[in-house]
Amino acid sequence: MKKILNNQVVNKFGFVLLLFVLLQIPLTMVTDLISERSYRLEEVRSEIARSSTGEQRIIGPFITVNFTEVVNHEGKSYFSEHRKYILPEVFNFDADLESYAKYRGIYQARLYKADSHLTGSFDLNRITAIAPEKINSISMVVGVADSRGLIKLNKMQLDGKTIEVQPGTGLNQFAQGFHTNLDLAQLLAISDNKEAKTSLQLLKFDFSFLLQGMESIQISPIGKESNISMASAWPHPSFTGDFLPISSDISDNGFNAQWVSNNFSSNISQLFEHCMVDKAACAELERRQMGVDLIEPVDHYLKSHRAVNYSLLVITLVFASFFLLELFQARPMHPVQYGFVGLALALFYLLLISLSEHTGFNWAYIMSAIASTLLLSIYVGGMLANAKHGRLFGLCLMGLYGLLFGLLQAESYALLMGSLLCFAILSLLMVMTRNVDWYAKSNEHVDVVADVAKDTPVGLENESQ
Repeated sequence: MKKILNNQVVNKFGFVLLLFVLLQIPLTMVTDLISERSYRLEEVRSEIARSSTGEQRIIGPFITVNFTEVVNHEGKSYFSEHRKYILPEVFNFDADLESYAKYRGIYQARLYKADSHLTGSFDLNRITAIAPEKINSISMVVGVADSRGLIKLNKMQLDGKTIEVQPGTGLNQFAQGFHTNLDLAQLLAISDNKEAKTSLQLLKFDFSFLLQGMESIQISPIGKESNISMASAWPHPSFTGDFLPISSDISDNGFNAQWVSNNFSSNISQLFEHCMVDKAACAELERRQMGVDLIEPVDHYLKSHRAVNYSLLVITLVFASFFLLELFQARPMHPVQYGFVGLALALFYLLLISLSEHTGFNWAYIMSAIASTLLLSIYVGGMLANAKHGRLFGLCLMGLYGLLFGLLQAESYALLMGSLLCFAILSLLMVMTRNVDWYAKSNEHVDVVADVAKDTPVGLENESQ
């Protein structure tokens, strides 16, 4: 044990390892900075949503029927107010989303304008089943999460006739949106004038409007049969909700997706009834939705955070190369030199995060890698008193940065590629040093240090002391 502790190579290795641990302090500070800037981005997005529009969710249309029942109790008659909800037999939603960015300082949020089209039909028999004299009012309601996004109401038609709509819904569960009051006499006339008398007497609706929102749009499949279709030129959709699309086409030119559901798969009618009776039960209804998030595939903060995760590998490889250079060429290097190299490698990540906020991640990575490589090439060339070796080191470092850039771009295979790279590098180091006699190398290191001290002029030696 004493022999090991007196081994110069082991002592140098321990000191380099200590320096490696100390370098985690600035790297941790960079990681905290990335987290802070990322949190600030979320704050800005929330501020933009408060001053503009937030995520949107559409539920409806559905019909509300307010009616009065006469209840006899102990020989006395009472009037009891009731409300009945009628959901569409068929519900179709089509939307074309035009996305754009909204900036606040160096931060941005992704918004969209959805050219929305609601079509479908209601069964009038469910209204006419209630005695007309009992009905107080009838309205058709469409709820949206943020009514500020209703930029323009285009075509609003019932049974082929244009109608007027009013803001708000009059419901606590879905307070924002729009509604229209229906005339019972007209509904009865529509039912009586149907040419083909079938079990279903349908009231068709056709609504078109322009809806603005931020990042996400969700649709509740409120019909007994629901068909939903969305398209956009944005090439990075993330499909969310309880139902994934039955078909989707995603390319660099955008995406197109279709959803289909029915009351048996969604159980939407029962969930809707429970929600209207008890607002606390609406959480389950809110999960029954189909939609898409317009996301950035991997934003520059997330990429920067992933890049810092590979800093251990970069610093380890550079320190290992210096250590092997000392080992095979018997060229001693001062720990201060290790420290400067380590700080330069850590500074790369600070440059990366600061530049990426202005130029985007890819250009920031290229510029940071070039700056770091040039600095270290010049320093290593002077440290080894050999410009050629400095340029060779720079080429190797640039190649390493290139490999890491490839890892950061490969979202699905990043872990596999990183694991294979680490295994390959460790295998190379073990093969290169498999025949090294570490005790002998320690003696050679001591002899080289002694020779350097012996060749140093006495005046310089005293001056250094």
